Amino acid sequence: MDIIKLVMQFGSRALSNVVFIISMYYLCISFFGLYRKKESNMLEPKKSFALIVAAHNEETVIQDIIHSLKRLDYPNQLYDIFVIADNCTDKTAAKSRAAGAIVYERFSKSKRGKGYALEWMFDKIFKMDKKYDAVIIFDADNLVSRNFLKEMNKKLCEGFKVVQGYLDSKNPHDTWITGAYSVAFWTSNRMFQLSRQNLGLSNQLGGTGCCIDTEILKELGWGATCLTEDLEFTCKLVLNGHKVGWAHDAVVYDEKPLTLSQSWWQRKRWMQGYADVASRYFFKLIKKAVKELDFTAFDCALYSVQPLIIVVLGVATIIDGLTRINNIPELINSIININHVSVIAIILSIVAVLQFIYTPIILLLDKKLSFKVFLYYLIFPIYTITWIPISVQGILDKNKKEWSHTLHTRSVNITDLEKVN
Repeated sequence: MDIIKLVMQFGSRALSNVVFIISMYYLCISFFGLYRKKESNMLEPKKSFALIVAAHNEETVIQDIIHSLKRLDYPNQLYDIFVIADNCTDKTAAKSRAAGAIVYERFSKSKRGKGYALEWMFDKIFKMDKKYDAVIIFDADNLVSRNFLKEMNKKLCEGFKVVQGYLDSKNPHDTWITGAYSVAFWTSNRMFQLSRQNLGLSNQLGGTGCCIDTEILKELGWGATCLTEDLEFTCKLVLNGHKVGWAHDAVVYDEKPLTLSQSWWQRKRWMQGYADVASRYFFKLIKKAVKELDFTAFDCALYSVQPLIIVVLGVATIIDGLTRINNIPELINSIININHVSVIAIILSIVAVLQFIYTPIILLLDKKLSFKVFLYYLIFPIYTITWIPISVQGILDKNKKEWSHTLHTRSVNITDLEKVN
């Protein structure tokens, strides 16, 4: 029993140190998101865009995104709307045409998934007589702020070749799951995306609302056909010396899953994709980081191993809990005698308290905090805990490529969101 106890104590200390270092790293990164640099004035519309909507059986929501894109505050002659009706068996294609989009229908039993559909569509875009400065990827359930293309035009004119827009939620108050998702995305936008822009690091593509210069796309090739094509292409960009820019005011409203079951399978797919990408890109990024002293590559490498980090955090928490149960007398004594409390334990406790206050402050900065959102935040830890088994499943199933499609049923008009926001 003494040996088991000793092993648990040693494991707990080792993992606690790892958790402490990773937590401090991300906490320090997040501080740089508290400040928003003053943006330069809007530039005259110059760049042309091919707006690509990837859709699989999305007849319920497809017309909403097309209507939203047709209302963009940008010259009509400088952008076109394309819909990929990918392996559809419903009225997605017909409804897209009726709404005014240019529709391409694709059918493939062997190459299924968004990544393959985009690669197929990019090839067609490149061969068209009309040329576009950039392509922008959207999901069928999205809605877009009217200034979206103006913001992307500005970023491209500033020199960025790839830009990610702000990922918002179009249904944050539907269920506790949509509320938890929304809190996660809102805080990530500020703490990890805006902060990376302020630090001069590369941002992360989010799968939708991302703008890519066509020349960069031709040069590097897409090739991102795994379950998380956004992460794969981000890693590819960083390996080739490119950084993803951030457009905080270019907003994409995304539909969040309504139930824990839907959320579970979507996030499992994400973790499968992360584990797959990490297995192919992590060491390449680390090699670049060490060889070229490239901190951007290191940051991207660390981001790619999120499933492993989540599992380590989970295991550390479990071991720490078991260790404390076995050492209740010592724990009580440490509470009485502060001299016996480890420095790391004190710091982590302070961080936990600050984190509880910190997140609402972040939400307040982007005007997302309300009483209902705060209630969602109070039960947010439940959502966070579910990431542990999901990440384990993702790592174990990283070689499985089955695409788990999330059913979208929340038909919302962009004018309704504009009234709310």
